[in-house]
Amino acid sequence: MISKPRNCHRVVVLGAPKVGKTNILRRFLGREFEENYEPTTEDFHRKLFHIGGEAFQMDLLDAAGERNYPAKRRLSILTGDIFLLVFSLDDRDSFDEVRELLDEIRAAKAKLLKPKYCPRVPAVICGNKADLRAGRAVSCAQVTDALGEDVTFFETSAKHGDGLDGAFRALASLGGLPDETSPSRHQLVSIVTYQSLCVGQRGRTGSRARGLRAPCAAVDPLARRPSFSSDLRMVLRSSTEHKKPERCQIQ
Repeated sequence: MISKPRNCHRVVVLGAPKVGKTNILRRFLGREFEENYEPTTEDFHRKLFHIGGEAFQMDLLDAAGERNYPAKRRLSILTGDIFLLVFSLDDRDSFDEVRELLDEIRAAKAKLLKPKYCPRVPAVICGNKADLRAGRAVSCAQVTDALGEDVTFFETSAKHGDGLDGAFRALASLGGLPDETSPSRHQLVSIVTYQSLCVGQRGRTGSRARGLRAPCAAVDPLARRPSFSSDLRMVLRSSTEHKKPERCQIQ
């Protein structure tokens, strides 16, 4: 793995069907909006960044296929570092589902880490399909009333790209990543170009080497989701590191 462990983050994407999760991910990966809807069973992507002479890795798990499998969804939640929750502004039920997901994430993380206070979930919430002016069912005020003023919320349009740059920069901020991980702030290159850049950077020191290239990123075409057993081991290790060596609460 090119990136250092401290620079690797997993974003877990959750929400009801047909709210635009896949197209938001496509935008983040530098791809075009896809008009035709196809249900997502599960999708895993990896985007690699080279910013300021340093490598970063962002894994993106679209966990839509786990909607009806609570144990699998819980495991995905426990492995997530940052969360992207998506609902459609013309669908009140999809917003209610995001509210329930936010509570589920809080409960799962609290049970694993057992903090003294209820942890703030590192989540960005997107009210998608802002381009559809008619039939709006959820207002910005209703989002604030239901989720609180400290929630990180953006009205977005995956079709036109509205609001996505702010949402992607918020994801970066929550994960302690540079702003340049937002698609508008870096150049997309091939995986071969990215790898050659990283290899060429090795062994070089000083500010001169760090400023050689503008921020760039590549999508790893061979990325596959880690197995459930490896995810479970990661969760158990995290529990032990927080001095809670008890059985992991996946069920």
